[in-house]
Formats: sequence, structure tokens, C-alpha cells
Amino acid sequence: MNDFPRSLMEFQQRFPDEAACVAYLAAARWPHGFVCPGCGKGKAWQLQTKPWTWECAGCGKQTSVTAGTIMHHSKLPLTTWFWAAYLMATHSNGISALQLQRQLALGSYKTAWLLGAKLRRSMVAPGRTPLAGLVEIDETELPCRSKNDPPAGGGGRSRQGKILVAGAVEVEDGGAGPGRLRLAEIPDFSAASLHAFIAAHVAPGATAKTDGLPSYAGAPGVQHDPHVIGKMAAHIVLPWVHRVFSNLKVWALGVYHGLRRKHVQSYLDEFVFRFNRRRTRHAAFRTLLGIGAAHPPLGYKILISPEAQQ
Repeated sequence: MNDFPRSLMEFQQRFPDEAACVAYLAAARWPHGFVCPGCGKGKAWQLQTKPWTWECAGCGKQTSVTAGTIMHHSKLPLTTWFWAAYLMATHSNGISALQLQRQLALGSYKTAWLLGAKLRRSMVAPGRTPLAGLVEIDETELPCRSKNDPPAGGGGRSRQGKILVAGAVEVEDGGAGPGRLRLAEIPDFSAASLHAFIAAHVAPGATAKTDGLPSYAGAPGVQHDPHVIGKMAAHIVLPWVHRVFSNLKVWALGVYHGLRRKHVQSYLDEFVFRFNRRRTRHAAFRTLLGIGAAHPPLGYKILISPEAQQ
């Protein structure tokens, strides 16, 4: 499980059929051999009447290799899932649902969108480590288009026609470069919203470097290092988080032609996933499937409902 395909040719050679995909998933779920989730015993046999399913010799419980994953109960072949994961993980700028439909010859746009949405939801690792050390934190606005928003958006700090996003970037080696990233949609720029973002994504004891916005003052658990910008360009004081915001806006327009408020957090998570694995894009394929195996299956109604209601 430590190696991964580094090219399309290697990928095609390694995963030519369903059997190869099943073997990979089984090794990922049970690296030391099958373990029954019911009784914990390791003796089982693979059923011939049910695809990808093992029956425990101790308690008789039947377990599919895809049970408890985003692929469970899917009618799509595992090879399609693997190709979709590889394309989403290794494309430097991501891939839209329309591109997935064309590349994988899927029958409908809806199928491609659901496939991408499920993989996108699996990009956040449960229990991931919060950012530590020196962390640049700032907020930005993304244009949002819907029939109820004005073409130019509301003025000032109005949320109308805009998506408000908070970002935090670890600073490596005394400012030599950016480390890990976190992005989250926020309802406003109030102290309550920004303090909640910091508490969720920044480790206690870290130093939060900000632009001096009063809302950051008093954030619990961190050392606040405000730099009042005034007439100075913001990217001079907070270079890495502003570079992230610039790339995020170009990516959102270039790949998805703008983000919709309904599913914005999933797209922010995709950008974070790709940014944090920018030096190991091909390894991201293995990471994506591994993370996906830690998530329960997601139904259609959950995927299409607004994320704020979930």
C-alpha cells in the first residue's frame, strides 16, 4: 500500500479490472488479513454469489469490501470509481462533473456530479491535526451567482451576492513558504464567526498573524499577532494566505465557472485537499481512497441538500 501509480500507464496496468480494484480495497481495509467487524475473527471465505463479499466463519456475518465506504451500494463499476478518484486527485486544477462525464463515458451529467460529490465529501480526514506554529489568518469574498443575488453583489461587507470565506495557512521555516491550509465559509466577519473558525482549525498555543481586524482580538487559545495594514498592500503583511485566496478565486472561476453557496464548503475542502498535497499529487489518489473508506455512504438526498442544513 506504500506505492501508487505515477502515470496513466501505470494506473491502467495496475487496475485493469474489478478484481484488481477489489484486491486494493481489501488490502487497504484489512492490511493484516480479514477481520470480521462483528466478532473480530479473521477466518472467512469470499462468496461466489455476492460480488466483493466475505462471510465470517465464526459468526456468519457477511461483509462487502465496499461496506461503510462512499462506494457502498453504488451501481458503478469499481474501475469507474478508481478512475474518477485518480483524475480528481492528480489533475492540478481539479476536474468538473462535465469533464468527468466525458472522460469516463458516463451516461448522464447527474451520475458524474454525484460521483464527484461523493469523492469530494471524502477529502476531509476525520480527526485531522489543527494548524500549529505561526499561522496567517485572513478573510475574503468570493462572487456568488444565483437568481436572488444582484450581478455586482452587495456593497462593503454585505453578504449579498458574495460568499464569505476565512482562511488560515501555516508558515514554514520562518516565512520560507506555506504549509498546510484550512478554508471555511463563514456567515459574517464578526468576532463570533472568526473565533469559531480559529478554534476549529488552529491548535492551542499557535500564533495567529492577522491584519488587525478588531474581530480577531481575544480569540481564545492562541497568541494574537495583529499587523494593522492601513495603506499598505495586504499581501505584504500576509503573503501566503493572500496567495491562496488569489489562486482560489482563479480556480473557482476557471474550473467551476463560479461557486454556488449551496455546496461551497465541499469545493473549499477540495481546494484544501489539493493544496495540502501539491507536492505529492499522485500519492493523493491513494490518500483519497483511504480517506473515503473512513466515511459512511452518502445518499442522493444528503448530497443535494444545502450543506448548512447537514
